[in-house]
Amino acid sequence: MSVRVRFAPSPTGYLHVGGLRTALYNFLFARNKGGKMILRIEDTDRTRFVENAQENLIKSLEWAGITFDEGPGFGGDYGPYIQSERFDLYSKYANDLIQNGTAYYAFDTPEEIEAMRERQKQAGLAPKYDRSSMKNQYTLGEQETQNLINNGTEYVIRLKVPFNEEVKFKDIIRGDVSVKTKDVDDQILLKSDGFPTYHLANVVDDHLMQITHVIRGEEWLPSTPKHVLLYKAFGWDMPDFAHLPLLLNNDKTKLSKRNGDVAVEDFRAQGYIKDAFVNFVALLGWNPSGDNEIHSMDHLIEHFNLEKVNKGGAIFDRPKLLWMNSIYLRKVDTEEIYNMLEPLIKENNINKNKDYVIKVFNLLKERISFAHELIDFADYMWDKPKSFDEAYKAKQWKDDTKDLVMPVFESFKNQENWTQESLHKIVEDYLTDKNLGFGKLMNPLRLMITGKPVGAGMFETMEILGKEESLERMQTFLDKIENGEI
Repeated sequence: MSVRVRFAPSPTGYLHVGGLRTALYNFLFARNKGGKMILRIEDTDRTRFVENAQENLIKSLEWAGITFDEGPGFGGDYGPYIQSERFDLYSKYANDLIQNGTAYYAFDTPEEIEAMRERQKQAGLAPKYDRSSMKNQYTLGEQETQNLINNGTEYVIRLKVPFNEEVKFKDIIRGDVSVKTKDVDDQILLKSDGFPTYHLANVVDDHLMQITHVIRGEEWLPSTPKHVLLYKAFGWDMPDFAHLPLLLNNDKTKLSKRNGDVAVEDFRAQGYIKDAFVNFVALLGWNPSGDNEIHSMDHLIEHFNLEKVNKGGAIFDRPKLLWMNSIYLRKVDTEEIYNMLEPLIKENNINKNKDYVIKVFNLLKERISFAHELIDFADYMWDKPKSFDEAYKAKQWKDDTKDLVMPVFESFKNQENWTQESLHKIVEDYLTDKNLGFGKLMNPLRLMITGKPVGAGMFETMEILGKEESLERMQTFLDKIENGEI
C-alpha cells in the first residue's frame, strides 16, 4: 500500500511553528516515499473555533511550500476533509462499538463527574471514570438504560477499556511503547450533543482515509493507547505511529508565546525568508547530514528519514534562525528581494528605480539580517544625510582635515570614469605620495558622504551614488563646516 499521511490542524487560531514542523515532516516523508499528503481540518471542538483560521492556516502552509494532494480545496476521493461535515459517520461508528460491546452509554451529569473526581482526589487517586460506581449501562442494567434513552435523557458514549491488560504499539521514533490499561481512562467517544471527541473522529477518519503513517507531536503520545484500543475495538489495522519531539526554549521550557513569537505568520511578517525559515524548522529534531546546515527543500525531501528524528526536545534557537536568514538573504534571487522591498520603498517615499535599489541591496546585504532593514540602515543611500554623527565627526575631522581632503576633492571633479576602481586609484596615489594610511582620508570621506561611522566600502558607495551626488554631498559638508552649521 502506498504511503498516505495527513496534517490535521484545528482551526483555533494561528499556525504554531510546532504545527508547521509537524506538517513539514509529514510532507517530507510523503514526498520521499512517493506517497500522498492529505490536509484534514479537525473542527469538532466548536467552542475553540476561530473565524478565518482555516484560510490563514492554509495560507501559512502554502507560503512555506507545503503542498497537498487531497483536502479542502484540493479535491480527493476520501472527503469530506472537514470533520464537521462528517458527523453522521461518527455516530454510526460509535453505535457499532456499542453493538460489539467495546463502548457503553453513560448518563452522569457534570456535577456527578465533578463529585467523583473530588472523591478520587481525597483518596489520593488519579482522576479516572469509575465504571463500577457511576451512572452507566453496566450499573443501571439494559432495561433502565433503554428507558433513559427512550425518555430523551442526555448520555455520552464511552470507550470500554479492558481491565488488567497492556496496550502495546511500536513508535518509529521512540521504539516499543507499553501502557497498562489501568492507567487508561474510559474516554468519551461521543458527547451528549452528538459531537465526537478528538479520539473517535481521529481514528475513524484515519481509517477511512487509509492513512498509513500518523506523524504528530509528542503531546499526542498519551492519547495513542486509547487510539490503539479503538483500532482493536473496530477490528481495523493500525497505521504506523511517529511522535515528534517537543519544541523548547533555550531554558528547556516548552515553546510558548510568553517567550516570543511562535506563529508562522508573525515570522513571515518580520521578513524571514521562506526557504530560510523552512530550512530552520526542518532541523528542529533532525538533520540530513552532520556539518552542513543549509539545505534546499529538494535536499530535505531526498534525505528525510523518520527513524533519524531525535527523541529529545528540540531547542528553538532564535539567534540561529536569524543567522540562517542572513545566509539566505545573500543568496536569494534579486527579483524576490525587490518584491519584498517595493512596498517599503513606496511607503517611505523613496524615489529610486529598481536597478538602483538592487545595487544598494547587493552593496549592503552582508550587513543586514532582513531585507526590510535596508531601508533604515541605508538611509544615506536614499537621500542626503540629515545629520552627521557627532562622535565620529569629533574623532575624524581635525583642523587640518580640510586641507588633506581638498586635493582629492578636486581630482574627483576631474574624474570622468566614475568607478570604484578609478576612485580607489586617485586616493591610493594621493596617500602614497603623502605617505599616509588609508584611514586618514577614508574616514573623513565617509563622514562627508554618509554622515555615519559604519557602512559598506566607500568607493563602492560613491559609485552607486554617482559623481554628481557624491560631489554635491562633499561640497555641502564643506560649506556647513565653514559656516559653523555642524
